[in-house]
Amino acid sequence: MMDEPVRKTLRDRIPRPRKKVTWPQARAFSVHLLTASGSFLAFLSLVAASEESWTWMFCWLGLALLVDGIDGPIARRLHVKAVLPTWSGELLDNIIDYVTYVLIPAFALYQRGFMGEGLSFIAAAIIVVSSAIYYADTGMKTKENFFKGFPVVWNMVVFSLFVIQPGEWVSFGVVLVAGLLTFVPVNFLHPVRVVRLRAINLPVFLVWCALGVVAILQDMNAPPAVQMGIAVTSAYLFVIGGIMQLFPNLGRKPST
Repeated sequence: MMDEPVRKTLRDRIPRPRKKVTWPQARAFSVHLLTASGSFLAFLSLVAASEESWTWMFCWLGLALLVDGIDGPIARRLHVKAVLPTWSGELLDNIIDYVTYVLIPAFALYQRGFMGEGLSFIAAAIIVVSSAIYYADTGMKTKENFFKGFPVVWNMVVFSLFVIQPGEWVSFGVVLVAGLLTFVPVNFLHPVRVVRLRAINLPVFLVWCALGVVAILQDMNAPPAVQMGIAVTSAYLFVIGGIMQLFPNLGRKPST
């Protein structure tokens, strides 16, 4: 017969069954899966970019932008951080955002080469390096949910350049200025989370999205009216945060 100490040693070596997964944990993990689906959308957009299928590339990036927009509110509603404290949704989100917001747009800009080979290469370098440093900044948000510095939304910038086609030097100037503003404490708008002037800012953002859909349906050959609309709404979204920073009471409700 087996001695009691031997049996005890064997029992200690046999892995004990883990705790059962609860329904809140399963729901919380499904949100992480939703966020992670953005990586597959990024892969599809990269394949499209390598084949110079710009319409499909921006379609996949648009879906990735949609996923990025809805996973945060769902995560907060389901208290994902508290239910699964060892899984970092913020880190997962930043990894996928760098690919979809930065790396793929930079690759597309270089691959298309409408700035010329030299300027396209330099522009792509500006995008990926400045954005990598920006993502390391843990204080990129203000108390009002503005971004401090250009928030590296290169997917939107590159999309606008592809639609408007303003010329190589203007395009390079836009990239250079945005890259420099990454390191300048100028506020940039979050069109959903900033409360002040949301009644104006959010509709402008939605108009930009709607015009973007029209441009995609036109196979990136948008008519002049759509090009102008995207130019105007892009410029507004680019500067309104700085304007609201200069005028901190603009759009603020008077205290009772």
